[in-house]
Amino acid sequence: MTAIGLRKLVAFLDSELSLSEFPKDDSINGLQVEGGERVTKIGLAVDACEETFEMAKEKHVDFLLVHHGLIWGGLKSVSGVTGRRIKTLLDSAISLYACHLPLDWHPRYGNNAELLRVLSLRKTGEFGEYHGKRIGYRGMTKTPVSMTEFVKRVDKTLKVRSWYVDFGRKVRNIGVVSGGGWSAIHDAEDLGIDTFLTGEASHSAYHLAKEMKVNLVFSGHYATETFGVKAVGKMLKKKLGLAVEFIDSPTGL
Repeated sequence: MTAIGLRKLVAFLDSELSLSEFPKDDSINGLQVEGGERVTKIGLAVDACEETFEMAKEKHVDFLLVHHGLIWGGLKSVSGVTGRRIKTLLDSAISLYACHLPLDWHPRYGNNAELLRVLSLRKTGEFGEYHGKRIGYRGMTKTPVSMTEFVKRVDKTLKVRSWYVDFGRKVRNIGVVSGGGWSAIHDAEDLGIDTFLTGEASHSAYHLAKEMKVNLVFSGHYATETFGVKAVGKMLKKKLGLAVEFIDSPTGL
């Protein structure tokens, strides 16, 4: 079984995932909880939570890479839910590594680049400014399609049932920001976007989109953010020969 030192793996990921690109991220990106000194199996998940940690333990994972980590802006105390979560990790010698905004943005492994790829959209540029940097991407369909046809493609690919609003435009130029990226709607008018795909539905986006005549597609925070960690897992298996497994714990939201 292939193994790697924890510090070596962390240094590799910090560089490969370009963590330095997002110094203002609320997430403490990188190693959040230190487990054992050697890594033999990597778990990949969207959320750092007790359910995910227990599943990782059952699958003999000793390094868990997540999109949504435990530490946001700093720890105030290690008690209650936070204390129990950290205890579960330490008792199981599982290291926790988080990658938030860098994994939304990343041009090779990111959620948004991967969403364009799986939806067969040609990347045309960046989209969706957040903390001074665009973290999403724009893409084009081969030919204009109806909203019904596009949403069917999204739902089939992501295995979801999207909520959408059709403001009467054909789908051709699409802006994509995974998760809770509704504020990216502000970029749509300037960049000629006719359809905006994100995760969470937002009341605040509706009237902006209506007045811009930009179609809205909300396909779920969780469902739109499984792609980044999976892409990183494929990379780690290929480049480092490590065993990897995706731990699926959907919220339906």
